[in-house]
Amino acid sequence: MNADKLTTKSREALISAQQIAAEHSHQEITGLHLLAALLGQDDGLVRPILERAGVPLDALKADLDQKLLSRPRVEGGEPYMGRELSQTLRLAEKDSAARGDEYVSTEHLLLGLVAAGGAAGELLGRHGAETGRLAAAVEAVRGAQRVTDPDPENKYRALEKYCLDMTALARDGKLDPVIGRDEEIRRTMQVLSRRTKNNPVLIGPPGVGKTAIVEGIASRIAAGDVPDSLRHKSVLALDLGALVAGAKYRGEFEDRLKAVLEEVTSAEGRIILFIDEMHTLVGAGAAEGGQDAANMLKPALARGQLRCIGATTLDEYRKHVEKDKALERRFQPVFIGEPSVEDALAILRGLKEKYEVHHGIRISDAA
Repeated sequence: MNADKLTTKSREALISAQQIAAEHSHQEITGLHLLAALLGQDDGLVRPILERAGVPLDALKADLDQKLLSRPRVEGGEPYMGRELSQTLRLAEKDSAARGDEYVSTEHLLLGLVAAGGAAGELLGRHGAETGRLAAAVEAVRGAQRVTDPDPENKYRALEKYCLDMTALARDGKLDPVIGRDEEIRRTMQVLSRRTKNNPVLIGPPGVGKTAIVEGIASRIAAGDVPDSLRHKSVLALDLGALVAGAKYRGEFEDRLKAVLEEVTSAEGRIILFIDEMHTLVGAGAAEGGQDAANMLKPALARGQLRCIGATTLDEYRKHVEKDKALERRFQPVFIGEPSVEDALAILRGLKEKYEVHHGIRISDAA
């Protein structure tokens, strides 16, 4: 097998398998050592795939440890790759080619272990990791993504990594109630329901409650209290900080955002992306030599494949967004003012109980 065709995670797993064999004084590197290495990758894909397939990871790990301890120990000499592991790599490469992938990733190694049989394959099968269930789990985790570079993991489950599902939080009762903003919520939903130019941008001073309005929309979607055009939608808040964090190499930020946009567009309109501090998109990522985030959004916005809610202040909107005419054309401003005194009192009364529970105190109306 050509080692250049292994992804970074696959190479790390094989190196780790050799180290595990050496630590146990095992002469032969087997599928069991590779499985232990794959399960040890905290940020890898194998554990999420096995969880998706319904495999009890703790029980699998306990049985695997027991099998490794029961193997004969031989002191001296370097561990060598056995026939079972060689067969696993051949089958993994075959699976990669069948899927149209250009590299052998860790999910291919996992499927190779099952296909090769051997002690690792039998152990996986005993815990419910048979080929059909694993293949379905791989499709669910990977989606439509193909392995076209040595570091594909950043492109999988991008929405889980870089977005927060506000609709799910609303269903779980984890969002505060939104009080006294019915008119602003109605106007924002009206823009979202348009056929064209259906991307509202909430413009108002810091702390005025722009995010609360989006939370109000998410809560109404969760409760089914929305027009038909917004039913069964999900509001996901983009975490721009997480996208930028740790992006060391040229194009890494670009790849992450591209993966997010691909998942959003593949949802075929079921996702509404909320971008707080929208002005920070202009120039984000460009310092490393790639496109900035705003330019990456424009094609999807222009084709109507991406529905967005932005939020920013009036000064930042004029300074960054208005100057970019192509970006400005895609958004409809919705101006958010401070609540009236009556509305502010209603908001305080509505939130009073949550603060009382949190702090273990009583708050009187006079306070």
